[in-house]
This record gives sequence, C-alpha cells and structure tokens, in this order.
Amino acid sequence: MARKLLKIRIHGHVQGVGFRFEAMQKAQSLSLVGFAQNERDGTLYIEAQGEKESLEKFLHWCEHHGPHLAKVLRVVAKYSNDSKNYQNFRVKNSPLQRISHPIFPS
Repeated sequence: MARKLLKIRIHGHVQGVGFRFEAMQKAQSLSLVGFAQNERDGTLYIEAQGEKESLEKFLHWCEHHGPHLAKVLRVVAKYSNDSKNYQNFRVKNSPLQRISHPIFPS
C-alpha cells in the first residue's frame, strides 16, 4: 500500500488542553509518523503520514474525539501524495509569539 500524507488544521478550543500529546499517542497507536503543532492563530496543525486506513481513523479521532477538554469547531483536512521523511510522530514546540508592542530599555 502507498503511504499518504494528511494535513489537518483543527479550529476551536484546541490549545492548552493536551490535544498535541493525545494526537501523538493516537498517531503512534496507528503507526503514523509526522507532527502536531499549535499555531499563532489558535489552531492546531498536524501532518500525519501512513496507510490511508490509519489516516482515516486518525482524522475521525481528531474530528469526533480528542481530549475531553477540547472543543473542535471545524476540521480542514487534505490528503497528499507528497513524501516526507518523518521517522516518528512528535509534538513540535509552538511558534514564538510576536511582541505586538516593542519593549525598550529604560
């Protein structure tokens, strides 16, 4: 079977509720590789690669299960034939927050 890449963006109350870590556990249980990362706009971005059937199960979990404190409002997902060289599934650090107002020394 050909491996597929699934790119997922999850909207809602999905940060600060353990979603990335539970997604990692679920992905690992399905033998998927890739990453989960919080984005500056409050969404969660996931890239998962593996067999299509496992990706479908993972996407269903993201849409309908996830952590009990999460509130998923919308999921945008796209399959791709792109090949990535992920070795495992990991949680990426969140991007640094931009300082909206510069702080100048006294």
